[in-house]
Order: sequence, then C-alpha cells, then structure tokens
Amino acid sequence: MESQVRGGTRWKRFAVVMVPSVAATAAVGIAMAQGALAASFSVSGQSFKVTADHLEGDGFVQYGAVDTGKTLEGKDTAHPVAVSAFDHAKITNMCQSVVTPGIPGLGSVSLKLTAGNKGTAVEADKLYIDVADLNADATFKNINIGVAAGASTKGPGMKGGKEQSNPYGFAQEADKAILTDVKQTAWATSAGTFKLSGLSMKLHRGVKECY
Repeated sequence: MESQVRGGTRWKRFAVVMVPSVAATAAVGIAMAQGALAASFSVSGQSFKVTADHLEGDGFVQYGAVDTGKTLEGKDTAHPVAVSAFDHAKITNMCQSVVTPGIPGLGSVSLKLTAGNKGTAVEADKLYIDVADLNADATFKNINIGVAAGASTKGPGMKGGKEQSNPYGFAQEADKAILTDVKQTAWATSAGTFKLSGLSMKLHRGVKECY
C-alpha cells in the first residue's frame, strides 16, 4: 500500500491531541551520538528551519506531543509538535538554519549548516524530529493511519523518558517514508547516531535562512 501527499502542517494553538493528517517530516539538527537516545529535553527559545532534496526513511512513526522550554526572554513556554521518528534515514542535500535576533551591536546573526551535498548522503539512526511546520512531496509504503502511538510497531517507538505525549493518542506508521523538496520548521532533533558527510557550518550577519 502506498500513499502520496503534498501539503503542510501548521499549529495555530496549543493542542494535546494531534489532528489526524497524512504528513511526514525529515530534519537534521544537533546530533546526540551516544548510541542510546537521551530523554526529552527543554527546548531553546529558537526554532530552526531545514530543507532537503530527498529523504528516505525506513521504519516510520509520527505522533503528537508537547515540547516545553523557555523563550529567549527566559519565560516558560510550550510548543505542540508532530514527532516524526525513523529507524534509519538517508538525507540528500540538507540545509539547516537558525537566526539569533537582537544581538547588541550586531542585530540578527544566522547560523547555517549544510551537509550531504557532495555525493554522500547524511545518515541517521533512531532519528526523532519535533516539527511545527512541514511542506514536502511524500510517499508512504504500507501505511497505517490511526494506530495508538504507544502501540506502533513499524518505527523506533515513542521517545519515552519525560516526553509529554499520550501513548493512547493518534499516530500513523509506515514501513518506509520517502520525501522530496522538504521544507520544515522544527523545535528539536534527537538521534542515536548522526553522520553528516561534507559538513559546512557558517555564521552570517543578518537573516540568511535555508528558505
């Protein structure tokens, strides 16, 4: 069974239960190359943008959760997210950017990272991405929509630890997810291992994002 979609996911207000949708996501962030996934962490006050030409992930599950953390002013905050998880993923021509605004004497400063654009794809195991917004062309193989998040068997499972998510809530799973022309905004990324081939990281004055 295959399913193809084109579209985006936007969260307008705080929500505990994810609205059912046939959407997947791919992203890269800061690797946690420890061999075992760490528990959920407090997110920063800055989301980041990611683009990729192609992502192919084996063992996919997606479910709703809430990320908690601080704003840049130090106030408590919460972000409803769609957590997309892959047993293994390969990503071609990846770009990640984050903008830090209001630096005294400098204004905004952008950090831009690229990898997987020199013939060798970025690879990740036990990859979890907490997504706020996604646009891509997607194909799912052997997809199940409406399974309980904690009962999924096709992906790496829920994060566990101190994650704020209902294991009885809505989820979707697939044997494989293939995404092209990916554009997304995310709050966090975690992985058991993350191999960034051809890594380049640069700082830029002003706003210089991946999209």
